[in-house]
Amino acid sequence: MHYTESTKQETKSHQAQLSGAYAGLINKYRQYLPITDKTPIVSLVEGNTPLVRAERLGEKIGFPKINLHCKLEGLNPTGSFKDRGMTMAISKAVEEGAKAVICASTGNTSASAAAFAAKAGLPCYVLLPSGKVALGKLAQALIYGAKVVCIDGNFDVALDLVREIGAAGKATIVNSINPYRLEGQKTAGFEVVEQLGGAPDYLCIPVGNAGNISAYWRGFKQYHQLGIAKKLPAMHGFEAAGSAAIVFDKIVPNPETIATAIRIGNPASWTEAVTARTESGGNIDMVTDEEILQAYQLLASTEGIFCEPSSAASIAGMIKHLKAGLIKPDATIVCVLTGNGLKDPDMPLKLLTPDLNPLKPELKTLLEFISL
Repeated sequence: MHYTESTKQETKSHQAQLSGAYAGLINKYRQYLPITDKTPIVSLVEGNTPLVRAERLGEKIGFPKINLHCKLEGLNPTGSFKDRGMTMAISKAVEEGAKAVICASTGNTSASAAAFAAKAGLPCYVLLPSGKVALGKLAQALIYGAKVVCIDGNFDVALDLVREIGAAGKATIVNSINPYRLEGQKTAGFEVVEQLGGAPDYLCIPVGNAGNISAYWRGFKQYHQLGIAKKLPAMHGFEAAGSAAIVFDKIVPNPETIATAIRIGNPASWTEAVTARTESGGNIDMVTDEEILQAYQLLASTEGIFCEPSSAASIAGMIKHLKAGLIKPDATIVCVLTGNGLKDPDMPLKLLTPDLNPLKPELKTLLEFISL
């Protein structure tokens, strides 16, 4: 029998699974995903991210009885939840004979697409809105070997261009309009149910292009239909106030927010996100940049969890809805933290403006400075 490199990879992954080692989300959840025995699995062993109990935050915000957990999606291989969908999108692209892949991105998609394309040996092309992408994400796309093109326009303009290139058959689109992306991302919902021992009362999640809230709802519904989850959570999604298209029910032509990952004025998964909200009895709301940054700093200083600013929209939104009575004060809540704090390494320095002037290297001066 002739073994190709992809066959060898798949065999190794299968052997790892049989030996009890985690071998990526496609291997774990293959029975729930649109793959076949002929699908070459392109994996960086994504998924299986921690669900961490927040021990102090509830009391800090005045709601000590909440049972709060944070889903740390920033611990995926490229530092964001995008890897869940990208392993599916790139695997299917290879299966279908793609010669190249392309995406528009506010940063995280570009990093993930570039990494998985590199793993698959495919050229990757990335369109980024100029000046609106955190440096950590841009650095990733570049080092993974993607061809990065900055355009004079926002994400929505970039995605329109990508759609045209995809329609011309020049490259396979791996944005969340690719149907396989949300299929991979729904596995996070599976994991929450498994890790928590059931679905939470509420799931709080940032909303940008709206694919993730849609994908989680798919996952929860599928596990509920299978009888694995006994109930369904209320889905509470949060847009940034400067790009709150779903909240205002209209396209935002010039979205603005410090949370660059959700700076999107025309969400691609708008309809499915609204369905998730309605079917779950949930809510899609908005939070201000100030609320996002307060939650961002509070989470890190209280729980030791460093997420990128856009991820903190879930925490900011949860606090807003607790205070408004939209979330019960004794509820079990999962907040999804979509990306790692190191994606945007400049933000803490901008926010906190620490005094980094050097001191004399002597004990007395040091003790005076740190007030010990």
